[in-house]
Amino acid sequence: MIEREKVVKLINTVIQKVERHPDPNQTQVYQELLSLQAIIDQARAELRSTNAGDINQKHIPTATDELDAIIKATEGATMTIFSACETVERTLPGIDEHHRNAVQNEITRIYEACSFQDITGQRITKVVRSLKDIETKVASILGILHDRMGDMELHHTSKDERVGDVALMNGPQMPDAAISQADIDKLLADFDN
Repeated sequence: MIEREKVVKLINTVIQKVERHPDPNQTQVYQELLSLQAIIDQARAELRSTNAGDINQKHIPTATDELDAIIKATEGATMTIFSACETVERTLPGIDEHHRNAVQNEITRIYEACSFQDITGQRITKVVRSLKDIETKVASILGILHDRMGDMELHHTSKDERVGDVALMNGPQMPDAAISQADIDKLLADFDN
């Protein structure tokens, strides 16, 4: 395969020769070469503008982290629900049989409904695996593009251009990035001073 630099150099050499020695027969070739050069320049500009590195360095890792956090949060909530049901079950012997059976039936329905956590966890894990496969493939493609178009910066991270209230809407924070309760208490205490 011909390297990109050799192709560009060849096109530029032909263009220079045609410019120096105009020939009516070469005018069409010259126009075609100029068109080819414009297509190459446009393709390179479009590749630069896609910020393809964001996919691999920002979007996919963020998505997988958020999905992992969903799995952990639903697992934690399910465990809390199970614990509350077990607490209620321990109080059942103290109530009459009719109410005990009714409460036990509802607790059983709660347990059954909590099976969603296992199913969604499995599905989200599949999505995370797929995203990581995509991340690997994107990294490979970016590596090939960088090798073939070495002067291109494909790993540019775009800036967040949101403003006002929209810039503040990021949803729940990841546990390692969230503000601690101690920080919140300190901030509130500062208002009192």
